[in-house]
Amino acid sequence: MNIKKEILLRVRFAFIFIFLVSLGIIYSIFDLQFNESDKWGKKSENINFKYDIIQASRGNILSDDGSILATSLPFYKLALDPSIPEEEIFDFGIDSLSYNLSLFFKDKSMNEYKRIITKARDNGRRYLLLNRDKIGYQEKKELSKWPIFREGRLRGGVIFEKIDQRYRPFSKLGYRTIGSVDENNRGTVGIEYSFNSYLEGSNGEVLKQKIAGNYWKPIYDGTERQPKNGKDIVTTLNVNLQDISESALLRGLVSNDADNGCVILMEVNTGEIKAIANFSKNSSGYYTESYNYAIQGMHEPGSTFKLASILAYLEDSSISIYDSIDTGNGEYKFYSEIMKDHKPGGYGNISIKEVFEKSSNIGIAKLIDNHFSSNPDRFLNYIKKFGLNKSFDFQIYGSSLPSIKESSDSAWSKVSLPWIAHGYEFMLTPLHTLSLYNAVANNGIYVEPNIVKEVREANKVVESFEDFNSFKIAKKSSINTVKELLKGVVENGTADNIKNSYYQISGKTGTAKKVINGQYANRYYTSFAGFFPSENPKYTCIVVIDNPKKYRIYGSDVAAPVFKEIADKIFISDKSYFEEIKKNEIFSSFPLIRSGYKKDLVSLTNYLGISNHSETENEWVRTKVVDNSIFWEGINSKSFLIPNVVGMTLKDAIFLLESRGLKVNYKGRGRVKKQNIGPGNLTKKYKIISINLG
Repeated sequence: MNIKKEILLRVRFAFIFIFLVSLGIIYSIFDLQFNESDKWGKKSENINFKYDIIQASRGNILSDDGSILATSLPFYKLALDPSIPEEEIFDFGIDSLSYNLSLFFKDKSMNEYKRIITKARDNGRRYLLLNRDKIGYQEKKELSKWPIFREGRLRGGVIFEKIDQRYRPFSKLGYRTIGSVDENNRGTVGIEYSFNSYLEGSNGEVLKQKIAGNYWKPIYDGTERQPKNGKDIVTTLNVNLQDISESALLRGLVSNDADNGCVILMEVNTGEIKAIANFSKNSSGYYTESYNYAIQGMHEPGSTFKLASILAYLEDSSISIYDSIDTGNGEYKFYSEIMKDHKPGGYGNISIKEVFEKSSNIGIAKLIDNHFSSNPDRFLNYIKKFGLNKSFDFQIYGSSLPSIKESSDSAWSKVSLPWIAHGYEFMLTPLHTLSLYNAVANNGIYVEPNIVKEVREANKVVESFEDFNSFKIAKKSSINTVKELLKGVVENGTADNIKNSYYQISGKTGTAKKVINGQYANRYYTSFAGFFPSENPKYTCIVVIDNPKKYRIYGSDVAAPVFKEIADKIFISDKSYFEEIKKNEIFSSFPLIRSGYKKDLVSLTNYLGISNHSETENEWVRTKVVDNSIFWEGINSKSFLIPNVVGMTLKDAIFLLESRGLKVNYKGRGRVKKQNIGPGNLTKKYKIISINLG
């Protein structure tokens, strides 16, 4: 009996417990349905729905004539909602579609594609990524004609997901200056980074639903927000001048086995940068553009800074450049330190003009120290007045500021002034130096360097950049005097190897020792800065070649020839120059064209309307005249053989022979008439070659 009661009691407890749990469940269902439905509904939406970004198309970067330097091209990922096509459309087109997919992507067989699509349809999947490869716009148009796909998104279920990728039509041309973007389509360096806020636009939004297979399918329900595409940036860069500058710089670096180098080409009147080239040798021995030395590479400039020193001296004194100064025997002790000139035995007693033309360190340092040592701040104030100060600004972020010590700095000593005078104990970038030379070329008017002209939206200018810093740096008489000095450097001084009879170049060579482990070593930073033509300057240019490793170590031998190559190619491309050629040769039955650099000669003959033909890919050619046409014949391009330079201009002959590692001696004027070593001989047997002109 007791056992029976105990069992009944347990049953009753169990019944009551189950009853209470059931009531709790019923209550929870009721509460969930009516009281918390909104809360859990929102959580469900958050899990299965999300707003995703629609990427805005990035704006274009354009050259000065509107050529595209960087643009965003549309690419697409191909997907399908296999549940959408009606049975008749699907059954009729699935075989052909699978065949086309297999043929196009070449990753699966026709049967595999058919099986995957059919299975996804049977399982009710709403999104199927058909291939991870991206397709271009023209390919998208072609795929849109395929069976099932031709029915479109609403009836065929095809989904083309747009993805923009950055494209550079001129490949690596101006790479570091134009810049690049990261995986999020944001600029990382150069113009892409500096003008990112204009270029990137504003992204849109689209609602997406999570479906089987952990895929997210776009839902176009009218709530999507369309992206606003980025604006276009119009630069001052010129594609042709950039190509000329990069090609010349690369040849200069290779021929001198240098570590790195840069070129900046600027339009005198406007301060517009027409070209910036940068190359450095990588660990594999190839030259690539990995750093913008032109605007970020700080270094002691060396003798190119003597322009600032002599200009400050002329501004603060009434002395004539024909007055003389004793530079001594090549060594001079300034307080505790000895300064040397590069000529053994020195220059002795020479004029100030010759001090500048011959680039006497002692001469310049004595002038500045004698005149400004009692008040060095007066000299430093002139340097700031010339635009080399902390307010120096440039449109590309990351450009360095001039670093010139003050007389109040703890590092200042008595020797600081004479050493600064000839380009040491302070740091500048090539752009800083060029800005001073440009001001001199521009009759003493400093114009802030600039590289972006305007911002456009749908070919409409929405913002112009015109309010650039501009000011006078010196008296007209001082500017005219330093112009004469700069011309004299090329005509009579350290850069007389680049003078020519067609037009005049004005400029200054620079050779600075490099600091290695805190001490000056026999490694050199070579440069040439100047402008052309001298009488009516159109362009200023600076060439820097860092640490040349062959027998040439001076700016006159390393950087100046690169400057001249750039200037020559720009000058010969000037139509007014060709008009002069036409005028001069109007009575000639056929122009005298013998041999030289093929691109230049082809450009010249095309402009003059002369029929010319070639079956050679060589860069250097000689001419063969047949009736009224020219045939280009290749000159031996093998670097280990002596080339035939007979008939070439002196410029072309020297360039071609020096590129073989030969030192060239020449006599006479005109074209090459004779060479003392015959073509075809091994280059390595000779160090010097003599040529006669006539």
